[in-house]
Amino acid sequence: MAEHKSDEALSEELLEIYGRLRAQIARVIVGQDEVVEQVLTCIFCRGHALVVGVPGLAKTLLISTIAKTLSLDFNRIQFTPDLMPSDITGTEMIEEDRASGSRQLRFVKGPVFANVILADEINRTPPKTQAAMLEAMQERHVTVGGVCHNVPQPFFVLATQNPIEQEGTYPLPEAQLDRFMFQVHITYPSADEEMEIVRRGGQKERVDVQPQIDRDGITAVQRLVELMPVSDHVIRYALRLVRATRVREPMGEQLPRPRLVEEYLSWGAGPRASEYLVLAAKARAILSASSHVTPEHVRQVVHPVLRHRILTNFNAEADQVTPDKVIDNLLEEIPVEGAGPEDRKALDAVMPRAEN
Repeated sequence: MAEHKSDEALSEELLEIYGRLRAQIARVIVGQDEVVEQVLTCIFCRGHALVVGVPGLAKTLLISTIAKTLSLDFNRIQFTPDLMPSDITGTEMIEEDRASGSRQLRFVKGPVFANVILADEINRTPPKTQAAMLEAMQERHVTVGGVCHNVPQPFFVLATQNPIEQEGTYPLPEAQLDRFMFQVHITYPSADEEMEIVRRGGQKERVDVQPQIDRDGITAVQRLVELMPVSDHVIRYALRLVRATRVREPMGEQLPRPRLVEEYLSWGAGPRASEYLVLAAKARAILSASSHVTPEHVRQVVHPVLRHRILTNFNAEADQVTPDKVIDNLLEEIPVEGAGPEDRKALDAVMPRAEN
């Protein structure tokens, strides 16, 4: 993908590359189409993704396979309770010049200095190490000995987390969770998909996955997503969804707050959620070959954007109400205003169901 091409030509080329990416990933990963789409959407938006699922659902395999389809540097960091910040950022070492006998400090880069980072079981490491990763995710650099060292660009953190085993873990602070653009949930495969997984057996290790897009291509795609125009009524719809979660603030509009939000949330999403919601909707529009962003594209990405940014209360835990159920209620009760005929037709077709 070349920078001098028109946006229309880039969009057409992106769709072709996207199809090839999906085909390469499908050689190893059975099913999980929505999960793959969400992770790729994060990459095209310069975002980070937190992949959550029970053991055995191929979270690590999924991320490492996606990394192989990109012509980028890739490192895996296995997070453990004894992992120190210097183990991921790097450290300064004393180096002696044999000719002069002088000594000086030389910075030795850690595994975080790669384009794609697989942070395996990120919640198993102490807060000090989590904070070092947070700096790299947000600031795109690490600080060692008072000196900032920039990580290579593009830079993506794709982290995994086990939701059921909490012993010996350190829950991610809200500040770090907010740095992840998406929280992606991996569910159990269907019966047919599991049959295919078992049939393939150990063959996945022998599959040679080929890169389909390089550094310049990814940068061009990110630019294309950023420049995608969005109508004001789509932005207003995204803002209404996010602002409705803030139970401690008035709605600011003549709209009742959704019932589940009122009853089961103790804290809502911040402005970063609004920004990511619109940005992800842009990427979803481009990947679906749409000429413009619609409220339906916002609805398709609202679950992964919001589910880790809203905090449920004790009543929700007692009544087994999950963040996804609260988001379903948001989509049911927050109206779409100012939509055009094409937008309304798309919404009417999906209003009865909620996208996950």
